[in-house]
Amino acid sequence: MTAIALIVAGVLGVALLAGYVTVLVGIRREDKRLSLRQAPDGAAASLARKVTGCYARGGVSWT
Repeated sequence: MTAIALIVAGVLGVALLAGYVTVLVGIRREDKRLSLRQAPDGAAASLARKVTGCYARGGVSWT
């Protein structure tokens, strides 16, 4: 029974770590491109925008 709990905890830990790394990669890509006005260029960038709340709706134009 203890082994099952450890396996489940390990799988959940790896999944959370993978999600965290994906968001970090997406933030880094968006920061390098300076592209919050355009559509995200990949899944990592899209996930990073959704998680952090950094996105513009309706084509906001910056002056």
